[in-house]
Amino acid sequence: MLSYWEREHFLKYDLIVAGAGIVGLSVAVQYAIKYPEKKVLVLERGLFPSGASTKNAGFACFGSLTEILDDLNYLSEIEVSDLVKKRFKGLNSIREFFGDESLGYQATGGYELITENEIDALSEIDRINQLLSPIFQRNVFEVFNDIKAYGFGPKVRSIVKNHFEGELDSGMFLDSLWKKSQSLGIKILTGANVKALDLFERTISVESPLPENTPVTFQAEQIAICTNAFTKIIVPDLDIKPGRGLILVSKPLEKELPWSGSFHYDKGYVYFRKVYGNRLLIGGGRNIDFEGEQTDQFEINPKIKSYLFDLIEKEILPNQKFSLEMEWTGIMAFGKTKQPIIKMIAEDVCVGVRLGGMGVAIGWETATEMVSHF
Repeated sequence: MLSYWEREHFLKYDLIVAGAGIVGLSVAVQYAIKYPEKKVLVLERGLFPSGASTKNAGFACFGSLTEILDDLNYLSEIEVSDLVKKRFKGLNSIREFFGDESLGYQATGGYELITENEIDALSEIDRINQLLSPIFQRNVFEVFNDIKAYGFGPKVRSIVKNHFEGELDSGMFLDSLWKKSQSLGIKILTGANVKALDLFERTISVESPLPENTPVTFQAEQIAICTNAFTKIIVPDLDIKPGRGLILVSKPLEKELPWSGSFHYDKGYVYFRKVYGNRLLIGGGRNIDFEGEQTDQFEINPKIKSYLFDLIEKEILPNQKFSLEMEWTGIMAFGKTKQPIIKMIAEDVCVGVRLGGMGVAIGWETATEMVSHF
């Protein structure tokens, strides 16, 4: 049962945002800046964001050479160029808004390990650089020759450097969003598991934490749905498929890693970097079991974990011992295309979902587009 005070003060808002990840909080912040007199509520089912916002690898990336070449098999050059432009613009926007120090951003560059399977991609560097030159005004990719100094295994035939990628701290990014939300008077309720959405009444019903209580219903003038891979629970007719990603972090390594930066392997399906205390963070590998990873459950897939361990031992750290300190999974959202879904599904109800594993890069820009609809 709700009290008089709860009904009077806590149930009606100008904007309700479902989902407190990067997109959801970015919508709330930008909306509150645009409309400072309006009341904003953010609902989050977890204690922390439930999808991938605080569970990603912290890559400030927009696509490796082989990823972009693979995209060109399905998309036109204009579409691929627009995707890269949107991702790069998004990264620059959050850096400008929050500042590099608040994000833990480091402009260390991106590197892609090239094996025999991708060696033909090297002949395409000039073409891709030309395609992207209107965005970056200089070459993005070049072959990095000092391969032996990095100590990778025998399968690594070459390394391609991306001059414009970097790394950030995903926890610091979310903390910056929290702090900005608080300064703008945005309410954030965690443990708020959304069970139903009424498009016409513009209400959202949240499961009560007490078993004897009925669901709590919030009402708003406008609603933003930012629940990414979990959106089909409340909006079932969208082209969204979940994609689970595994991340492993080592204990501090005995030997100092001879490299820094964000690294990609196997067309971007595997990614790794050095994190605090000389630890290796490595993630991905869902292409080893696409069907098994098309889930919104947070278990560890032993097939993929074994694959990543084998890759560490043979190619990434062939001369070092690797001891696991922690592991986790995050849930991303994918579809038939790599374009996010940003659209009005009813009057004053907008969705911004399906970010295809690029939430860090395009989350802020997705929010900007959503707020423009209100």
